[in-house]
Amino acid sequence: MEALIERLSHLDSEAEGALRVVVFYDTLMRRRVDLPALARASAGLAECVVGIRLHGTGRTIRVTPDGRQAPVPPGPASTEGPIRLDEEEVGAVWLERTGTPAPLDEFVLDRLALSAAAVMERYGPATTTMADPALVELVISAASDEGARARALRLLGFATGLPVRVAAVRTRTPLDRVARLVCPSRPVKAASLADVGVILATTLDPEGLPTDARAGIGGVGSPERSWKQARTALRFTSERRPVVHHDGLGALALLAEVPTGTVRDNADVAAIALVAARSDDLATLEAYCAGGSLRRTAELLHLHHSSVARRIEQIGGHLGIDLTEPAGLLRASLALAAWRLLDDEEPMAGTGRSR
Repeated sequence: MEALIERLSHLDSEAEGALRVVVFYDTLMRRRVDLPALARASAGLAECVVGIRLHGTGRTIRVTPDGRQAPVPPGPASTEGPIRLDEEEVGAVWLERTGTPAPLDEFVLDRLALSAAAVMERYGPATTTMADPALVELVISAASDEGARARALRLLGFATGLPVRVAAVRTRTPLDRVARLVCPSRPVKAASLADVGVILATTLDPEGLPTDARAGIGGVGSPERSWKQARTALRFTSERRPVVHHDGLGALALLAEVPTGTVRDNADVAAIALVAARSDDLATLEAYCAGGSLRRTAELLHLHHSSVARRIEQIGGHLGIDLTEPAGLLRASLALAAWRLLDDEEPMAGTGRSR
């Protein structure tokens, strides 16, 4: 291998160099190297620091051209590219070259990424974030027995006894990317069930969610209960409140147990539906219920508090509720929450499929 690296350092043309790079990585693959060996060989070839990072575990390998662990903090990447496995981005590779990139850096990086994906597929357990939907459904379904649930969790890469939290997500962003954003360094799996994305993780950081996402997050404990909680919490999300933790709903979660027909026939909920036809009125009412005062509502809406006061008086007239009274504010808040549930009716138990 050292002789091949030496020959590659004296390329007489870019085309010949590219061919030799292909032979170099083919040789490495035949020798069934692991990721550290792949990084060391690549650093020797590129004559600069080479880095490999795995999204699923957070593992990072950085090696100098002499095969040693690179010092921290890392230098800026001169060239970087994704590692893809089954069309999913599962990691990244990069070169930390000072000065001008070498002519074959992009080609070397491409072959390094392909080789890293092959190594991960050969040696890595459950490297991808996206999971078999059937396994995920076994984990979250109330109909599964504990033995089947435990086996499914093991197959998904979760250790026995490890607490798992479930999130129900709606987003236009690819679900594997969302899963890595909310759980970048711990075990995490995701699958789409009908129109709902399911994320299983040991920890979840909702701050990482993309701006277009809405998410309901269940509590830690049995996955089937956490899924039910996450599904309920998702129904309470809104544009102003895109992430809802079931633990934070408290008694409001009881509204999800009320039959849809009963909610729809309630006079206050019917009045909210009429107010919602006017987007400005709906936004004002939402902000008022969230802020609890005219001044706070004015801050949220970036309006003068006198303008907000006029709007609240008009909305209260439409609802037949005195919104300036604490009891009236509570009544409107409950009606607004119940009305939102009509927009996202209860999915079928265990599957996430809507009626």
